[in-house]
Amino acid sequence: MTTVLICDDHRIVREGLRSFVQGVPGVERVETAASGEEVLARYPHERPDLVLMDVRMPGLGGLEATRRLVASHPDAKVIMLTAADDREQIAAAVTHGARGYLLKDVSHEELCAAVAHALDGADLVEPSLRRALLQREPSRSAPPAAALTERELQVLTGMSQGKSNGQIGRELYLSEDTVKTHARRLFRKLGVNDRAQAVALGFRRGLVT
Repeated sequence: MTTVLICDDHRIVREGLRSFVQGVPGVERVETAASGEEVLARYPHERPDLVLMDVRMPGLGGLEATRRLVASHPDAKVIMLTAADDREQIAAAVTHGARGYLLKDVSHEELCAAVAHALDGADLVEPSLRRALLQREPSRSAPPAAALTERELQVLTGMSQGKSNGQIGRELYLSEDTVKTHARRLFRKLGVNDRAQAVALGFRRGLVT
């Protein structure tokens, strides 16, 4: 059963988003939460396939809730919800493991498409987010990146465009398993744990544009 969990402290927003997401093909269940604390408490038991997390909430905000959630459950898929195109907040969220972001004023069609893509494993890395990542200072603790091979750079570029491993493989005429192998190698070279972190570091270091 494909489940989406929507977290926002405003009930009217939660219910509005819920009505939209329920119409996404393949989504069988949509749950809501009113706080980051509630998401952290429920996630281990409910294991939703996707979490839509508001950035700004009282108490445990969306950024910290996402950081804690992904640290405990690296396979968690989190998309941030924001009322404004706050580049610093969005860039920080991706650094903490979010797969991307959505503005709350997106159209019904855009929201449904984004949810479908996220459930399919794609990252929602929009141009404004790319600019935000480029503007952030590189982490001083980040290890120096070993030289990536041409194929690894191609895979990283595909990730930066929000493509799934299967889509990258079809474009490069590679099997999905081969793409995963290249991904693991570039993660190791960049000193990161997942594709969101790899994309963020790739933008900051100019490996992808």
